[in-house]
Amino acid sequence: METSYDPAQLRTFLAVAQTLSFTQAARRLGIRQSTVSQHVRRLEEAAGRQLFARDTHRVDLTEDGEAMLGFARTILRAHERAAAFFAGTRLRGRLRFGASEDFVLTRLPEILESFRRDHPEVELELTVELSGTLHRQLEAGRLDLVLAKRRTGDGHGELVWQDALDWIGAPQLRIDPERPVPLIVFPPPGITRARALEVLEEHGRSWRIACTSTSLSALVAAARAGLGVMVHSRGLIPPGLVPVPARAGLPEPGGVDFVLLHGDRRGAAQEAADALAGAILAGGDRLHRGLGGRE
Repeated sequence: METSYDPAQLRTFLAVAQTLSFTQAARRLGIRQSTVSQHVRRLEEAAGRQLFARDTHRVDLTEDGEAMLGFARTILRAHERAAAFFAGTRLRGRLRFGASEDFVLTRLPEILESFRRDHPEVELELTVELSGTLHRQLEAGRLDLVLAKRRTGDGHGELVWQDALDWIGAPQLRIDPERPVPLIVFPPPGITRARALEVLEEHGRSWRIACTSTSLSALVAAARAGLGVMVHSRGLIPPGLVPVPARAGLPEPGGVDFVLLHGDRRGAAQEAADALAGAILAGGDRLHRGLGGRE
């Protein structure tokens, strides 16, 4: 018997896979949690496989769920292309998109390349900056869409995924508990910088700035050289750097959210921003895992 997959169920599946939460998926999609559960159950019935391992505390993808990720993206992409073709509409206009450098080093370029191929008449302008700076530029009306970090618990933006923060450094680095912690940080208003300083102050640990730069590549180079430690997303740790061992006694830096934020423009720019946001949300798991496969 031939099996067909409902696009609505596939979108719900992707939302759950990216948030690992039925509640957050329902919030993202603007539907009830019971509808999310129903969509997942029907998709599992159609596939004849269990896609999520879940209990009262957590949700995880099964091996079959991991396989379904690629199929779901392919099916939805074909569905959207067909709908756009037969609707006879083509996106146009200028789209000013801002992203922090973390994402530019992952698979975001693949998503942008695909977006430009699908929407060749959209003039895409990319700005790479610190998350805090991007937030300010969006508020000032200089950007239409932003992919950036926010503090966990902040309600602004559309959640793409959540991640833990880690202290990272060169494998050979040793932290002396009797001396100030050497920090490698972005300048203000860097979100990870603020979190690093706050958590050290809260735990009474002294610190010193060993390196500061607006360039993530420069910070990574300094960390690889053993100049100090930096706070970074656990899922985006650059090659050549590792989490600092617990024996170093550094306090837990907490977590971070990765979100999409829309400007207040209307018309063609907003339509283009909505289309790019949809592509990013559909590829959120690839962004999150994109760096881990390098080197």
